[in-house]
Amino acid sequence: MPTDPAAGHDLRHHGDAEVRDDGRALVDLAVNVRTDTPPAWLRERVAASLTGLAAYPDGRAARAAVAARHGLPVERVLLTAGAAEAFVLLARALKVSRPVVVHPQFTEPEAALRDAGHMVDRVLLREADGFRLDPAAVPEDADLVVVGNPTNPTSLLHPAESLVRLARPGRTLVVDEAFMDAVPGEREALAGRTDVPGLVVLRSLTKTWGLAGLRIGYVLAAPETVTELERAQPLWPVSTPALAAAEACVSPAALAEAEEAARGVAADRAYLIAGLRELASRGLRVVEPAEAPFVLVRVPAASDVRERLRTLGYAVRRGDTFPGLGEEWLRLAVRDRGTTEGFLGALERVLAS
Repeated sequence: MPTDPAAGHDLRHHGDAEVRDDGRALVDLAVNVRTDTPPAWLRERVAASLTGLAAYPDGRAARAAVAARHGLPVERVLLTAGAAEAFVLLARALKVSRPVVVHPQFTEPEAALRDAGHMVDRVLLREADGFRLDPAAVPEDADLVVVGNPTNPTSLLHPAESLVRLARPGRTLVVDEAFMDAVPGEREALAGRTDVPGLVVLRSLTKTWGLAGLRIGYVLAAPETVTELERAQPLWPVSTPALAAAEACVSPAALAEAEEAARGVAADRAYLIAGLRELASRGLRVVEPAEAPFVLVRVPAASDVRERLRTLGYAVRRGDTFPGLGEEWLRLAVRDRGTTEGFLGALERVLAS
């Protein structure tokens, strides 16, 4: 459906807004970066890179490491200053006439497309359908389609085959896999696939490894697409410390640690969801199945609930800035069981009153 640019959603609002300024002292369930990160070994690798700051960044080793991690030639890899930069590059570099963004999802892709002068169409997934993707809902003439997997904020993991059905000759299919490394076994991942026409996969290293302040991610795409995007980048877009982090985070030892962390997140998420289900009598509903390090809940008077949680020391992410969601939605980051118990107690107090 065609979208009004002034549709009432703040596409530039993100979870970090909940914990700025007077929110710094709150327990953070608003931002999806894993807690207690980056680990000590990663901080040491980044710190060691600081001795080379006098030289211009050389991304060849990190690019080769990312390519090897996914079994791809280096020509299919582009390193970026976080996955968010990739959305800007796609919006500026690709010549498209009908871009479509599948919502609710991370809002930066649409914001970047609009900033680049594109009129953006939205495909809105419905709560009644469990926010599942029907490939037939995407207009046939869409020449750019953007979808998240697993999707922020719904935490839904779309089957890879459903996403592959979106591919067409002449269409660029962008799959944002920023949270895929938080899924045990990376089920349904398309990263590394070369048999899907027009496929562009985006990955972020900021979520699992706690590197949001360093800005590092990458694009996996056909060599000609990588070349187009690279032309739109400024010189030396990724810093030497970020390159060091990228190389470290795709090592076999790091991948094993990420897999272990993903299994821990899955257990902590199950614990959170079990507690949330017990509040169903208070009108709270959890979107399931959830597969990412966050969950989406619908609750009456969510804005008031969010503000009252702040007075009890907890920050959660409002959901009404995501197209397709309204004021009754909140997104909750998965945390350790101790934090979750405290949060659930606070939430029960708020809902009871």
